[in-house]
Amino acid sequence: MIDTLTAVITLLADEPRNTGPEFGKATPLGLLITVALLVGTFALVWSMNRHLRKLPESFDREHPEPDQAADEGTVDIEPTPDPEGQPREPGSG
Repeated sequence: MIDTLTAVITLLADEPRNTGPEFGKATPLGLLITVALLVGTFALVWSMNRHLRKLPESFDREHPEPDQAADEGTVDIEPTPDPEGQPREPGSG
């Protein structure tokens, strides 16, 4: 524990090794990457808002929309008869 603490203090006390005239300066590439990330984030948020506006107000099963009438639990499906005359369960092969 003491060895780790001593190593951390030693590393923090060291002077920076690269102290030339260009040390710590940013390049235009960094600005380009930052702007590209901001544009991508804006596009994703904008797209998600468009998709969220298309959602219905609620997902009630009592009054389904016409495109939701065949969802599970909204319409009773009659079992189809087997070629041998035996009724089958929906979804069974």
